[in-house]
Amino acid sequence: MSKDEKLTVLVLAAGKGKRMKSDIAKVLHEVAGRPMLSYVLDRTSELGAARAIVVVGHKKESVISMLPSGVGHAVQEPQLGTGHAVMCAENLFRDTQGDILILYGDVPLITTPTIRSLLENHRTASNSGTILTAVLDEPAGYGRIVRKAEGGVDSIVEHKDAGPEELAIKEINTGICCFKIADLLAVLTEIKDDNAQGEYYITDAVGLMRSRGMRVGAVVAANPAETEGINTEEQRAAAEIAMKNSSGGN
Repeated sequence: MSKDEKLTVLVLAAGKGKRMKSDIAKVLHEVAGRPMLSYVLDRTSELGAARAIVVVGHKKESVISMLPSGVGHAVQEPQLGTGHAVMCAENLFRDTQGDILILYGDVPLITTPTIRSLLENHRTASNSGTILTAVLDEPAGYGRIVRKAEGGVDSIVEHKDAGPEELAIKEINTGICCFKIADLLAVLTEIKDDNAQGEYYITDAVGLMRSRGMRVGAVVAANPAETEGINTEEQRAAAEIAMKNSSGGN
């Protein structure tokens, strides 16, 4: 497969996964006999990304030890949110050109066609940032996508920070997104932790980009189940069934 020299993939994999009721790193919990993170790294390989970086934290040594040759890593300690994770890895991508794609080590069902759709839309529209979204009947707990009148993304509001109008929105942020590296770096240091969780959200980059007149778009995932993160043993078991019912998760 040819390399996509303009693509850096950043996989966030620092979480502890308290609800998994196990002390091993969350992304090392197995689905159909393989660590969750392995499936996400497969997607990175299939995309032909020029570089891949995994952000590690909890039980970092065990995660680093399973990374394929050529995959870099950055350490996030303590874990202060997705924006903080990106900041921790900044020195590994700040001197590169092109786009950065942010994936999650606990989302093993995501497929390469879905990611390609996001990336192609991002590049064709020449967006500064593009978010993968999903439409859910029950969106409780997820960040909501607030769109502009012409359809672009105005902001992403976390559930705990949302008012009644925003809570009525059924389009949610999956967390998966891509940015022009230069445009992300222009706003990254402006992300603040003044929210209900006291964390730095990478999604706050959307509002910061909009305030600078940058264009931010969104692509709706055709199959929302692909985008679900695994936080409990029940979700892990459900993902295993879904994977076995598919052609190996590809």
